[in-house]
Amino acid sequence: MSTDNSDHVPGRGSPQHPEPEGAVWSYRGYELRPSDFTTAMVHLFRAEINRANVWRTRLDSTTNWAIVATAAAVPFAFNESGGSHIVLILSSVLVSILLYIESRRYRYYELWSSRVRLMETDFFATMLVPPFHPGSDWGEALAENLLQPRFGVSIFEALGRRLRRNYIWIYSVLLMAWLGKLWLQPEATSNWSVFLNRASLGTIGGGVTLTVYLGFYLFLIVFAVVTARLQQATGEVLPSLGEMVGSVSMERSPFDPKSKEPKGRAWFRSSRRRSQYLVLIITDQAQPVADQIMAAMHRGVTALQGQGMYSGKAHQVLMSAVTVTEVEQLKSLVRQVDPAAFVVVTPAQEVLGRGFVTP
Repeated sequence: MSTDNSDHVPGRGSPQHPEPEGAVWSYRGYELRPSDFTTAMVHLFRAEINRANVWRTRLDSTTNWAIVATAAAVPFAFNESGGSHIVLILSSVLVSILLYIESRRYRYYELWSSRVRLMETDFFATMLVPPFHPGSDWGEALAENLLQPRFGVSIFEALGRRLRRNYIWIYSVLLMAWLGKLWLQPEATSNWSVFLNRASLGTIGGGVTLTVYLGFYLFLIVFAVVTARLQQATGEVLPSLGEMVGSVSMERSPFDPKSKEPKGRAWFRSSRRRSQYLVLIITDQAQPVADQIMAAMHRGVTALQGQGMYSGKAHQVLMSAVTVTEVEQLKSLVRQVDPAAFVVVTPAQEVLGRGFVTP
Protein backbone atom coordinates (compact mmCIF):
# COMPACT_ATOMS: atom_id res chain seq x y z
CA MET A 1 0.00 0.00 0.00
CA SER A 2 1.07 3.55 -0.57
CA THR A 3 2.89 5.30 2.23
CA ASP A 4 2.37 8.70 0.63
CA ASN A 5 -0.82 10.00 2.17
CA SER A 6 -1.27 12.74 -0.42
CA ASP A 7 -0.98 10.91 -3.73
CA HIS A 8 -3.51 13.14 -5.40
CA VAL A 9 -4.78 16.65 -5.21
CA PRO A 10 -8.60 16.57 -4.92
CA GLY A 11 -10.25 17.36 -8.20
CA ARG A 12 -7.19 16.57 -10.34
CA GLY A 13 -6.08 13.45 -12.16
CA SER A 14 -2.79 11.55 -11.86
CA PRO A 15 -0.92 8.79 -13.66
CA GLN A 16 -2.34 6.21 -11.25
CA HIS A 17 -5.89 7.55 -11.48
CA PRO A 18 -6.23 9.46 -14.75
CA GLU A 19 -9.19 11.72 -15.28
CA PRO A 20 -11.83 10.31 -17.60
CA GLU A 21 -11.70 11.88 -21.02
CA GLY A 22 -14.00 14.88 -21.27
CA ALA A 23 -14.51 15.22 -17.50
CA VAL A 24 -13.45 18.42 -15.82
CA TRP A 25 -14.22 17.33 -12.30
CA SER A 26 -13.86 13.72 -11.21
CA TYR A 27 -14.21 13.87 -7.48
CA ARG A 28 -15.90 11.65 -4.90
CA GLY A 29 -17.35 9.25 -7.37
CA TYR A 30 -19.03 11.66 -9.76
CA GLU A 31 -17.99 13.26 -12.99
CA LEU A 32 -19.04 16.50 -14.62
CA ARG A 33 -18.62 17.55 -18.19
CA PRO A 34 -17.00 20.95 -18.70
CA SER A 35 -20.33 22.49 -19.66
CA ASP A 36 -22.07 21.07 -16.57
CA PHE A 37 -19.38 22.31 -14.24
CA THR A 38 -19.26 25.77 -15.78
CA THR A 39 -23.05 26.08 -15.65
CA ALA A 40 -23.11 25.07 -11.98
CA MET A 41 -20.40 27.57 -11.11
CA VAL A 42 -22.16 30.37 -12.98
CA HIS A 43 -25.41 29.71 -11.12
CA LEU A 44 -23.58 29.59 -7.78
CA PHE A 45 -21.82 32.85 -8.64
CA ARG A 46 -25.11 34.55 -9.48
CA ALA A 47 -26.69 33.27 -6.24
CA GLU A 48 -23.82 34.57 -4.10
CA ILE A 49 -23.85 37.90 -5.95
CA ASN A 50 -27.53 38.23 -5.14
CA ARG A 51 -26.94 37.40 -1.48
CA ALA A 52 -24.13 39.94 -1.23
CA ASN A 53 -26.25 42.61 -2.92
CA VAL A 54 -29.15 42.01 -0.51
CA TRP A 55 -26.92 42.43 2.54
CA ARG A 56 -25.18 45.42 0.97
CA THR A 57 -28.59 47.06 0.60
CA ARG A 58 -29.34 46.32 4.24
CA LEU A 59 -26.11 48.08 5.20
CA ASP A 60 -27.25 51.19 3.34
CA SER A 61 -30.65 51.01 5.05
CA THR A 62 -29.12 51.05 8.53
CA THR A 63 -26.90 54.01 7.64
CA ASN A 64 -29.91 55.85 6.24
CA TRP A 65 -31.81 55.28 9.50
CA ALA A 66 -28.92 56.79 11.46
CA ILE A 67 -28.78 59.82 9.16
CA VAL A 68 -32.53 60.36 9.34
CA ALA A 69 -32.50 60.06 13.14
CA THR A 70 -29.70 62.63 13.34
CA ALA A 71 -31.37 64.97 10.87
CA ALA A 72 -34.59 64.86 12.91
CA ALA A 73 -32.91 65.24 16.31
CA VAL A 74 -30.81 68.34 15.57
CA PRO A 75 -33.65 70.71 14.55
CA PHE A 76 -35.80 69.40 17.38
CA ALA A 77 -33.05 70.05 19.94
CA PHE A 78 -32.58 73.63 18.70
CA ASN A 79 -36.31 74.35 18.80
CA GLU A 80 -36.67 77.32 21.13
CA SER A 81 -40.14 76.25 22.20
CA GLY A 82 -38.90 73.34 24.25
CA GLY A 83 -35.96 71.63 22.62
CA SER A 84 -33.50 69.94 24.98
CA HIS A 85 -29.95 68.70 24.59
CA ILE A 86 -31.04 65.34 25.97
CA VAL A 87 -32.53 64.64 22.53
CA LEU A 88 -29.02 64.70 21.07
CA ILE A 89 -27.72 62.38 23.77
CA LEU A 90 -30.53 59.92 23.10
CA SER A 91 -29.79 60.20 19.38
CA SER A 92 -26.19 59.23 20.07
CA VAL A 93 -27.44 56.13 21.89
CA LEU A 94 -29.76 55.29 19.00
CA VAL A 95 -26.97 55.76 16.45
CA SER A 96 -24.75 53.45 18.53
CA ILE A 97 -27.41 50.75 18.44
CA LEU A 98 -27.72 51.16 14.67
CA LEU A 99 -23.93 50.94 14.36
CA TYR A 100 -23.97 47.59 16.16
CA ILE A 101 -26.79 46.31 13.95
CA GLU A 102 -24.96 47.44 10.84
CA SER A 103 -21.76 45.74 12.00
CA ARG A 104 -23.59 42.44 12.32
CA ARG A 105 -24.99 42.89 8.83
CA TYR A 106 -21.53 43.75 7.55
CA ARG A 107 -20.22 40.40 8.78
CA TYR A 108 -22.90 38.59 6.77
CA TYR A 109 -22.16 40.76 3.75
CA GLU A 110 -18.48 39.90 4.07
CA LEU A 111 -19.31 36.19 4.23
CA TRP A 112 -21.20 36.22 0.93
CA SER A 113 -18.84 38.64 -0.82
CA SER A 114 -15.82 36.52 0.14
CA ARG A 115 -17.31 33.60 -1.76
CA VAL A 116 -17.91 35.82 -4.76
CA ARG A 117 -14.35 37.07 -4.62
CA LEU A 118 -12.99 33.52 -4.34
CA MET A 119 -14.82 32.53 -7.53
CA GLU A 120 -13.72 35.70 -9.29
CA THR A 121 -10.03 35.24 -8.51
CA ASP A 122 -9.76 31.44 -8.73
CA PHE A 123 -12.26 30.55 -11.45
CA PHE A 124 -13.17 33.40 -13.77
CA ALA A 125 -9.76 35.10 -13.71
CA THR A 126 -8.18 31.76 -14.63
CA MET A 127 -10.34 31.64 -17.75
CA LEU A 128 -9.40 35.15 -18.81
CA VAL A 129 -5.67 35.04 -18.08
CA PRO A 130 -4.35 31.47 -18.53
CA PRO A 131 -0.92 32.10 -16.90
CA PHE A 132 -2.73 33.15 -13.74
CA HIS A 133 -3.47 29.79 -12.14
CA PRO A 134 -5.36 29.42 -8.85
CA GLY A 135 -4.18 27.48 -5.85
CA SER A 136 -4.81 23.75 -6.15
CA ASP A 137 -7.11 23.81 -3.14
CA TRP A 138 -9.54 26.53 -4.24
CA GLY A 139 -12.38 24.05 -4.80
CA GLU A 140 -11.78 22.61 -1.34
CA ALA A 141 -11.72 26.09 0.18
CA LEU A 142 -15.02 27.00 -1.45
CA ALA A 143 -16.60 23.68 -0.47
CA GLU A 144 -15.58 24.14 3.17
CA ASN A 145 -17.02 27.65 3.15
CA LEU A 146 -20.31 26.26 1.85
CA LEU A 147 -20.41 23.36 4.31
CA GLN A 148 -19.18 25.23 7.37
CA PRO A 149 -19.82 28.97 6.92
CA ARG A 150 -17.72 31.14 9.20
CA PHE A 151 -17.59 34.89 9.56
CA GLY A 152 -14.41 36.17 7.98
CA VAL A 153 -14.25 39.24 10.21
CA SER A 154 -14.67 39.76 13.93
CA ILE A 155 -17.36 41.98 15.39
CA PHE A 156 -14.64 44.42 16.51
CA GLU A 157 -13.26 44.80 13.00
CA ALA A 158 -16.77 45.21 11.61
CA LEU A 159 -17.59 47.89 14.21
CA GLY A 160 -14.35 49.75 13.55
CA ARG A 161 -14.70 49.60 9.79
CA ARG A 162 -18.28 50.89 9.73
CA LEU A 163 -17.39 53.54 12.31
CA ARG A 164 -14.52 54.85 10.20
CA ARG A 165 -16.44 54.63 6.93
CA ASN A 166 -19.74 56.25 7.89
CA TYR A 167 -20.61 56.71 11.52
CA ILE A 168 -17.72 58.92 12.60
CA TRP A 169 -19.28 61.74 10.57
CA ILE A 170 -22.71 61.19 12.08
CA TYR A 171 -21.25 61.22 15.59
CA SER A 172 -19.34 64.39 14.72
CA VAL A 173 -22.55 66.18 13.74
CA LEU A 174 -24.23 65.09 16.98
CA LEU A 175 -21.28 66.23 19.10
CA MET A 176 -21.06 69.66 17.44
CA ALA A 177 -24.83 70.08 17.71
CA TRP A 178 -24.74 69.14 21.41
CA LEU A 179 -21.95 71.60 22.22
CA GLY A 180 -23.63 74.28 20.11
CA LYS A 181 -26.92 73.75 21.88
CA LEU A 182 -25.33 74.22 25.29
CA TRP A 183 -23.32 77.23 24.22
CA LEU A 184 -25.91 79.13 22.17
CA GLN A 185 -29.34 78.49 23.69
CA PRO A 186 -31.35 80.01 25.13
CA GLU A 187 -28.73 82.68 24.49
CA ALA A 188 -25.01 82.71 23.74
CA THR A 189 -22.81 82.62 26.80
CA SER A 190 -19.11 82.83 27.57
CA ASN A 191 -19.57 81.81 31.18
CA TRP A 192 -18.22 78.31 31.93
CA SER A 193 -20.46 77.80 34.97
CA VAL A 194 -23.53 78.60 32.89
CA PHE A 195 -22.36 76.13 30.25
CA LEU A 196 -21.98 73.38 32.87
CA ASN A 197 -25.35 74.21 34.36
CA ARG A 198 -27.00 73.82 30.96
CA ALA A 199 -25.31 70.40 30.52
CA SER A 200 -26.93 68.99 33.68
CA LEU A 201 -29.52 66.25 33.43
CA GLY A 202 -31.91 66.38 36.36
CA THR A 203 -29.89 65.51 39.43
CA ILE A 204 -26.81 64.68 37.37
CA GLY A 205 -24.42 67.59 37.35
CA GLY A 206 -23.22 69.20 34.16
CA GLY A 207 -19.62 68.26 34.87
CA VAL A 208 -20.51 64.58 35.07
CA THR A 209 -22.61 64.75 31.91
CA LEU A 210 -19.86 66.54 30.00
CA THR A 211 -17.20 64.10 31.18
CA VAL A 212 -19.24 61.00 30.30
CA TYR A 213 -20.34 62.30 26.91
CA LEU A 214 -16.90 63.49 25.85
CA GLY A 215 -15.39 60.29 27.26
CA PHE A 216 -17.72 58.30 25.03
CA TYR A 217 -16.45 60.18 21.98
CA LEU A 218 -12.85 59.70 23.05
CA PHE A 219 -13.53 55.97 23.29
CA LEU A 220 -14.93 55.99 19.75
CA ILE A 221 -11.79 57.68 18.42
CA VAL A 222 -9.48 55.22 20.19
CA PHE A 223 -11.58 52.27 19.05
CA ALA A 224 -11.53 53.47 15.42
CA VAL A 225 -7.73 53.82 15.49
CA VAL A 226 -7.04 50.49 17.23
CA THR A 227 -9.30 48.45 14.96
CA ALA A 228 -7.76 49.99 11.83
CA ARG A 229 -5.04 47.34 12.07
CA LEU A 230 -7.57 44.51 11.70
CA GLN A 231 -7.47 43.64 8.00
CA GLN A 232 -9.41 40.40 7.53
CA ALA A 233 -12.20 42.12 5.63
CA THR A 234 -11.85 42.44 1.88
CA GLY A 235 -13.22 45.94 1.82
CA GLU A 236 -15.75 47.30 -0.62
CA VAL A 237 -13.20 48.52 -3.17
CA LEU A 238 -10.64 45.83 -3.82
CA PRO A 239 -7.17 46.94 -4.92
CA SER A 240 -5.26 45.31 -7.74
CA LEU A 241 -2.58 42.69 -7.21
CA GLY A 242 0.29 45.17 -7.53
CA GLU A 243 -1.17 47.55 -4.97
CA MET A 244 -1.35 44.79 -2.41
CA VAL A 245 2.44 44.37 -2.20
CA GLY A 246 3.62 45.50 1.21
CA SER A 247 0.11 46.36 2.39
CA VAL A 248 -1.18 42.91 3.29
CA SER A 249 -0.30 41.43 6.64
CA MET A 250 2.55 38.93 6.66
CA GLU A 251 0.15 36.24 7.81
CA ARG A 252 -1.98 36.54 4.72
CA SER A 253 0.27 37.96 2.03
CA PRO A 254 1.17 35.70 -0.90
CA PHE A 255 3.91 38.20 -1.72
CA ASP A 256 5.95 37.42 1.36
CA PRO A 257 9.39 36.34 0.06
CA LYS A 258 9.41 33.54 2.61
CA SER A 259 6.05 32.25 1.43
CA LYS A 260 6.06 28.99 -0.50
CA GLU A 261 2.81 29.83 -2.26
CA PRO A 262 3.00 30.58 -5.99
CA LYS A 263 3.26 34.30 -6.72
CA GLY A 264 0.35 34.14 -9.14
CA ARG A 265 -2.25 32.95 -6.69
CA ALA A 266 -5.11 35.21 -5.74
CA TRP A 267 -4.19 37.63 -2.96
CA PHE A 268 -7.74 37.42 -1.66
CA ARG A 269 -7.41 33.77 -0.71
CA SER A 270 -7.50 33.50 3.05
CA SER A 271 -4.44 31.88 4.56
CA ARG A 272 -6.55 29.95 7.08
CA ARG A 273 -5.97 26.35 6.16
CA ARG A 274 -8.96 24.14 5.68
CA SER A 275 -9.53 21.79 8.61
CA GLN A 276 -7.53 18.57 8.32
CA TYR A 277 -8.08 15.26 10.06
CA LEU A 278 -6.17 12.05 10.69
CA VAL A 279 -8.35 8.96 10.38
CA LEU A 280 -7.45 5.62 11.95
CA ILE A 281 -9.41 2.58 10.75
CA ILE A 282 -9.14 -0.70 12.65
CA THR A 283 -10.45 -3.41 10.36
CA ASP A 284 -10.01 -7.06 9.37
CA GLN A 285 -10.57 -6.15 5.73
CA ALA A 286 -7.70 -3.72 5.33
CA GLN A 287 -6.96 -4.27 1.65
CA PRO A 288 -10.55 -3.84 0.36
CA VAL A 289 -11.06 -0.76 2.56
CA ALA A 290 -7.78 0.79 1.41
CA ASP A 291 -8.54 0.04 -2.24
CA GLN A 292 -11.93 1.71 -1.92
CA ILE A 293 -10.45 4.85 -0.33
CA MET A 294 -7.68 5.16 -2.90
CA ALA A 295 -9.98 4.54 -5.86
CA ALA A 296 -12.91 6.73 -4.79
CA MET A 297 -11.12 9.52 -2.93
CA HIS A 298 -7.64 9.48 -4.44
CA ARG A 299 -6.16 9.63 -0.97
CA GLY A 300 -3.15 7.62 0.15
CA VAL A 301 -3.46 5.00 2.89
CA THR A 302 -0.79 3.59 5.21
CA ALA A 303 -1.17 0.22 6.96
CA LEU A 304 0.05 -0.36 10.50
CA GLN A 305 0.09 -3.57 12.48
CA GLY A 306 -1.99 -3.62 15.65
CA GLN A 307 -3.22 -6.00 18.29
CA GLY A 308 -6.36 -5.88 20.40
CA MET A 309 -5.14 -6.01 23.98
CA TYR A 310 -8.42 -7.41 25.28
CA SER A 311 -8.90 -10.20 22.72
CA GLY A 312 -5.25 -10.64 21.79
CA LYS A 313 -6.30 -10.71 18.14
CA ALA A 314 -4.14 -9.09 15.48
CA HIS A 315 -5.71 -6.31 13.41
CA GLN A 316 -4.48 -3.97 10.74
CA VAL A 317 -4.80 -0.25 11.33
CA LEU A 318 -5.20 1.99 8.28
CA MET A 319 -4.12 5.60 8.54
CA SER A 320 -5.18 8.35 6.14
CA ALA A 321 -5.16 12.15 6.22
CA VAL A 322 -8.23 13.91 4.82
CA THR A 323 -9.79 17.34 4.79
CA VAL A 324 -12.98 18.44 6.47
CA THR A 325 -15.17 17.88 3.43
CA GLU A 326 -13.87 14.31 2.94
CA VAL A 327 -14.57 12.89 6.38
CA GLU A 328 -18.16 11.84 5.76
CA GLN A 329 -17.32 10.21 2.44
CA LEU A 330 -14.50 8.22 4.02
CA LYS A 331 -16.74 6.95 6.81
CA SER A 332 -19.38 5.97 4.26
CA LEU A 333 -16.83 4.03 2.18
CA VAL A 334 -15.58 2.16 5.24
CA ARG A 335 -19.13 1.22 6.28
CA GLN A 336 -19.83 -0.16 2.81
CA VAL A 337 -16.84 -2.49 2.93
CA ASP A 338 -16.64 -3.36 6.63
CA PRO A 339 -19.58 -2.31 8.85
CA ALA A 340 -17.72 -3.71 11.87
CA ALA A 341 -14.67 -1.49 11.38
CA PHE A 342 -13.64 0.85 14.20
CA VAL A 343 -13.00 4.39 12.92
CA VAL A 344 -11.25 7.14 14.87
CA VAL A 345 -11.31 10.69 13.45
CA THR A 346 -9.04 13.21 15.14
CA PRO A 347 -8.11 16.79 14.15
CA ALA A 348 -4.60 17.20 12.76
CA GLN A 349 -2.59 20.27 13.68
CA GLU A 350 -0.73 20.24 10.38
CA VAL A 351 -0.44 17.89 7.42
CA LEU A 352 2.58 18.34 5.16
CA GLY A 353 2.88 16.67 1.79
CA ARG A 354 1.53 16.67 -1.73
CA GLY A 355 -2.19 17.28 -1.72
CA PHE A 356 -2.00 19.33 1.49
CA VAL A 357 0.80 21.79 2.27
CA THR A 358 4.18 21.52 0.57
CA PRO A 359 6.82 21.24 3.32
